[in-house]
Amino acid sequence: MDKPIALVTGASRGIGKAVALQLARDGFGVVVHYHTRKEEAEGTRDLIIAENGQAVLRTFDVGKSGEVEAAVKEITRTEGHIQVLVNNAATIRDHLLMRMTHDAWRAVIDTDLNGVYYCTKAVLVANAGRRRVGRRIINITSVVGETGNIGQANYAAAKAGVIGFTKAVARELATAGVTVNAVSPGYIDTDATKHLSLQDLEKTIPMKRAGRPEEVAHVVAFLASAEAGYITGQIIRVNGGLLM
Repeated sequence: MDKPIALVTGASRGIGKAVALQLARDGFGVVVHYHTRKEEAEGTRDLIIAENGQAVLRTFDVGKSGEVEAAVKEITRTEGHIQVLVNNAATIRDHLLMRMTHDAWRAVIDTDLNGVYYCTKAVLVANAGRRRVGRRIINITSVVGETGNIGQANYAAAKAGVIGFTKAVARELATAGVTVNAVSPGYIDTDATKHLSLQDLEKTIPMKRAGRPEEVAHVVAFLASAEAGYITGQIIRVNGGLLM
């Protein structure tokens, strides 16, 4: 690809798909990452190409450091240095704490928190020695990381960790001109919320509706833009007023 490169993890559906599409429309060549949902990821890539954008697929497990490092090196070699990293890949394994298995805890922490660390570090290492001004790291966290939620101790802990990670790394990279921010969606109408009763949840949201993936994607796209060069270490809430 001959455009600035954006890597979007978990881009096969939902928020990740919307982000990938929007970044492609904004002039980035998008690396569409997936782990298990190959056909859906191919659909994201094909939509971008149909709009005359540029996109390629890459598959790896963000929760495994070796796979992440190898993938980022390969992307850098074949496509170019990654200008924008969107850490979106996530999983859920909801259980009340008394019934939560160690595997359910580890699976969420490995993907939702460790994956952010692995991907961010791999991209920084791959870019070492290069002029880094203008680069963007954008982490997708969740309102649950700030409020907690019954049955989601693992998910809430991981997403709260992403918030702390975002602020710490933003301080580390500020002098290099690299911005690090997080976007914190509330209840967004995606496959990940299909198991919830959105009608009941909407009663608790001041705007009385769930959000759309595109509404999150536009915020991510702004943070990835040159116009957002003086914004770093921030948690941008996209939640219809659910948490103010």
